[in-house]
Amino acid sequence: MKIIDCRGLNCPEPVLQTKRAMEAGAPEGLAVIVDNEGSKNNVERFARSQDCTTTVSILADGHYQVEISGIGAKAASAQVDPATFTCSPAAAGPVCIIPADSMGRGSEELGWALLQNYVKTLRELSPLPSKIFFYNGGVKIVATDNKAVEAVIEMERRGVEIWACGTCLEYFHLEKELKVGRITNMFDIVNTMATAARVISPY
Repeated sequence: MKIIDCRGLNCPEPVLQTKRAMEAGAPEGLAVIVDNEGSKNNVERFARSQDCTTTVSILADGHYQVEISGIGAKAASAQVDPATFTCSPAAAGPVCIIPADSMGRGSEELGWALLQNYVKTLRELSPLPSKIFFYNGGVKIVATDNKAVEAVIEMERRGVEIWACGTCLEYFHLEKELKVGRITNMFDIVNTMATAARVISPY
């Protein structure tokens, strides 16, 4: 079965990619992975309009896999009107700030462990944060080997903007160690926090 990964794509792109894959031929079937219910519904609706059958399963990460079978001569022959397959705008996620390398007060070792768990748990939010800013000791999450960095990489792949304070990276001599995200400055951090609808933080 051919698999196409449409996670992170806005409507109607998942439908258009499904159409192209069907036009290219997939007699063994097609599996389309999407990360929101609107895209899932649209892919199903398009496939059925082409006389195909669909089966939906939920993956371990909470995303949807739409399996399409019965792809035949009619499949994808009809023109696709993008306006027909638009999704409601996704809810804007909060801006998250990580301003230290410890969560809470007391044991620094425990605080570091709690912070890594906090960041790993962020990827379970719905909607995901729109942006995450790391500054002061928080930059260690994105510039060292730790238990949370893979979660940050995954969130970036899913469309979350990841930003690390350049001055902070330099202070900790980590400017060449950045593993995920891009470097930002204090103006961008302050401006984003001032204009965000919601700001969340473990502090």
